[in-house]
Amino acid sequence: MMGVGDPGSGIGLRVAIALSCLTLVAPWLALAQFQMPDPKTMAGIPRPDATLTTGTVTVRVIRGQLSNNIPNHPVLLEVAGTPVTTINTDESGRAEFTRLAPGRTAKAVTVVDGERLESQQFPIPAQGGVRLMLVATDKQTAPPQEAPREPVPGLVVLGEQTRFVVEFQEDALQVFYLVDILNNARAPVKTEAPLMFDMPAGATGTTILEGSSPQAVAKGPRVTVMGPFAPGTTRVQMAYQLEPVGGDVTIRQKLPATLEQLTIVAQKVGDLHLSSPQAPKATDVQAEGGTFIMATGPALQAGTTLEVSLTGVPHHSRVPRIAVLVVAGSVLIVGLGVAVFGGPRVDGRRAEELGARREKLLSDLVRLERQRRAGSVNESRYGSRRRELVRQLERVYGELDAVQG
Repeated sequence: MMGVGDPGSGIGLRVAIALSCLTLVAPWLALAQFQMPDPKTMAGIPRPDATLTTGTVTVRVIRGQLSNNIPNHPVLLEVAGTPVTTINTDESGRAEFTRLAPGRTAKAVTVVDGERLESQQFPIPAQGGVRLMLVATDKQTAPPQEAPREPVPGLVVLGEQTRFVVEFQEDALQVFYLVDILNNARAPVKTEAPLMFDMPAGATGTTILEGSSPQAVAKGPRVTVMGPFAPGTTRVQMAYQLEPVGGDVTIRQKLPATLEQLTIVAQKVGDLHLSSPQAPKATDVQAEGGTFIMATGPALQAGTTLEVSLTGVPHHSRVPRIAVLVVAGSVLIVGLGVAVFGGPRVDGRRAEELGARREKLLSDLVRLERQRRAGSVNESRYGSRRRELVRQLERVYGELDAVQG
């Protein structure tokens, strides 16, 4: 055993001291070598946080680095089945959304200096909340971008987020196509011809919705999307209206490009039933405001005609509406005839009373039709009330004829 005064003991002591110093310094060396991760790698990824109040989503917006917050900037939160909510970020760059319904799918969106930032879609958790971060490019420190490439010939597809949606509004079907045109190449793609969506027979009021690419143009029943298509997603949202005939509607839509996945959503009203040979799986789902039918199917090739059949669509007979128009037209014709050709002397006071009575009965008839369309009056009450109004109208018109000679 070596003593303290042994020659080797000094070396051992120096080695022990050196090892002790290395043990103390090592964590600092490791910390010095550690680099903070790039915020872009965390951007848009939802992170559950049990410390947040249930139904809360916070979205932090930064430019480039964590220390570079973007205050007083609008952030949109899209929650399925509810209107889009917009809240500005605070001084720390955070926008906080509260009282959100658990289970609904949500997505955060903002635009910074023309750059669109989106989060992944995520469900609102049943317990706690979600934290998100959206990271804009810091153009002062970003590497120079490549010069725009010339468009190359190629193909685009309709992405799997494409949706065909049907809603029922005021005796008519509102049909929406929410289309994601996807270019998976690194350069802009120029297709052989523009993508053209020819709306089904009977479609009226075809239009392009707000938020769509300016490359889309609606003219009559056709929507044309011009190329070239930039890398990534080109979004186009279009809509039109269909009036059900006899309670049944069939929608046939030819696809101008390959559809990666078919998804059809229809608002379930009354006994409405949806079927499609291309979407064999259909289920009822609960969403804000009611029940919806969701049908899904596999990919469809370009040129395929999508066929969707809707049966049991609520509709009302046009006979009462036509009857009211005929009665009103007859009154107008009689009035014009008297004004132009003249007529025998009439009892002005009695004629005025009958005219007022006639106008009230016509108003009651129109109101009854509206109540029926809204479903606030049953068929038995509707039928008896309508017959009574028509009888009274006939009596009034008979007395008017007598008074006017």
